[in-house]
Amino acid sequence: MTQLGFYNTNLPPHLRVLKDEIEGYARGYGLDFYETIFEVVDADDLNEIAAYGGFPTRYPHWSFGMQYEELSKSYSYGLSKIYEMVINNDPCYAYLMRCNHVVDQKLVMAHVYGHCDFFKNNAYFAHTTRKMMDEIANHGNRLRRYAERFGEDEVEAFLDKCMSIDDLIDIHSVAIKRRDDPHAHAAGGDEVEDDDDKPVRFKTKEYLADFMNPPDQYRAAEEEKRRAKARQAPMHFPERPEKDVLLFLIEHAPLKNWQRDVLSIIRDEAYYFYPQAQTKIINEGWASFWHSTIMTQKVLQPSEVIDYADHHSGTMATSGKRLNPYKLGIELLRDIERRWNMGQFGAEWENCDDHEKKRNWNTNAGLGREKIFEVRKIHNDITFIDTFLTPEFCVENKLFSFNYQNQSKNYVVESREFDKVKQRLLFSLTNFGKPWIHVLNGNHANRGELLLKHGYNGVELKVPEARDVLANIQYIWGRPVHLETVIDDKPALLSFDGTEHSHQIIGGDHDTRGKTPARTQ
Repeated sequence: MTQLGFYNTNLPPHLRVLKDEIEGYARGYGLDFYETIFEVVDADDLNEIAAYGGFPTRYPHWSFGMQYEELSKSYSYGLSKIYEMVINNDPCYAYLMRCNHVVDQKLVMAHVYGHCDFFKNNAYFAHTTRKMMDEIANHGNRLRRYAERFGEDEVEAFLDKCMSIDDLIDIHSVAIKRRDDPHAHAAGGDEVEDDDDKPVRFKTKEYLADFMNPPDQYRAAEEEKRRAKARQAPMHFPERPEKDVLLFLIEHAPLKNWQRDVLSIIRDEAYYFYPQAQTKIINEGWASFWHSTIMTQKVLQPSEVIDYADHHSGTMATSGKRLNPYKLGIELLRDIERRWNMGQFGAEWENCDDHEKKRNWNTNAGLGREKIFEVRKIHNDITFIDTFLTPEFCVENKLFSFNYQNQSKNYVVESREFDKVKQRLLFSLTNFGKPWIHVLNGNHANRGELLLKHGYNGVELKVPEARDVLANIQYIWGRPVHLETVIDDKPALLSFDGTEHSHQIIGGDHDTRGKTPARTQ
């Protein structure tokens, strides 16, 4: 991977003029954003930044290299191209590809200002740090120091385990205070011992040390202290199921301080990136709404219309195989603006049974622009879809649900009914289709083993992947780990003791937690 800084990344004069012009238009429409700094980089460097999650530097890990290779080859073969990259930060940093045409640079700038407004004002980004550019660089420096001190192989092996479970956090904890988050862990690489856990050692001259503090007696007293502390450990903790598995491991796993810090870094970054996943549709829709508005109403020259239409339509293109968040987001925002401009909301509108009257309904309320700014402020993808998706919108945009058919070995249209389409869409967005995992007990069977529970919602876990996760958590926990779930419609217990996996069908009352599961290969 290359390093930035060997050429001038500042905006050339003609792009600086465009930047100031587009920024003025954006503020004129009411967008509110932090200072935005654009840098012009080559395609190779933009692929590198994208591989790092949008940051110019991060901690070293092989997965970033793999992502870079994929992006680089895809660009070289003409299969994909990154048009814009923007970071939620204060100031916001955005990147332009040097080889793009001027019309593309205009489009990207207008799009970026939409994103920057969303980052600053959307409620789901309110908890995120606005100095993440500096924090990410600091995380990288800390991990490099650990690699130098404790060995690259050991640090990378532990980092692999942590990154594989980075989604086991409580995404709602930033809005719902379930308990205190003490973060009572060290951020350095040195071990810190509690003096209260150590036997008393008399101060004396060096030549009298063994006489005043006999080593055998000191070790015996130290061992007794450890046993007494173990006896005082709670039989069952936490008091209630813990959704933030990473926080539980940080607080209770027998980790070295550098390992605790690495796991804390992964957790902090997971909470920073999660709002972007929670708001993918509405965020991209908002940015697309404003690049479309600014470009068509203010910036485009007559000679640029065809190129703009070509690139914009490519971004909005849809297919039967996937949902395009740009297209769904922009069209739903446009629909909200139209409905609130025409007064198609409220009790009178909802209670009207006259189809012809509703079709021609227009009170000239003119509240559309105000409404979409409100939507931008308080909604994420799930609440956005749940609140504003309508049967008319589904028909107009040809939305349908699909499912895999074993007989034909292909995906087929399942339903075009509004309720089914909405249900499928919301279900796919809930936790992004990932399972909910809770910590039930950190002292399972009174042996210090970890018991987890899968929040079963009708979709079973993929057992091979679940076993991989159990193995990674066991590596961190240091003791056997168990997971309650449902397999083949029956309650089951998956376990890993550090050597082999086991799978046991358990009773419906889940009253077999103290039993040793049967071993299976």
